[in-house]
Amino acid sequence: MAQHRSAEKRYRQSLKRRERNKAWKTRVRKAVRRVQASAVAGKEDAVQQFREAERLLRQAGSKGVFHAKTVSRTISRLHRIVHRPS
Repeated sequence: MAQHRSAEKRYRQSLKRRERNKAWKTRVRKAVRRVQASAVAGKEDAVQQFREAERLLRQAGSKGVFHAKTVSRTISRLHRIVHRPS
């Protein structure tokens, strides 16, 4: 357990950040899965869902939830499956 006031504060901050990051990761994962499912099913709304997932990914990346290269790679892969010639 933390022995100093500053260490106690850092612990509380880490718990808050952990919850926040967990929420962001859940939102992003769900959005990515929706895009993948729509693209495989060949639905027309896959492009719209891709835009939403891209927006969430970029926001999460700017907040430090995901590394910038992870965001870029994920967006690239999603773009490839959504805009694949049928």
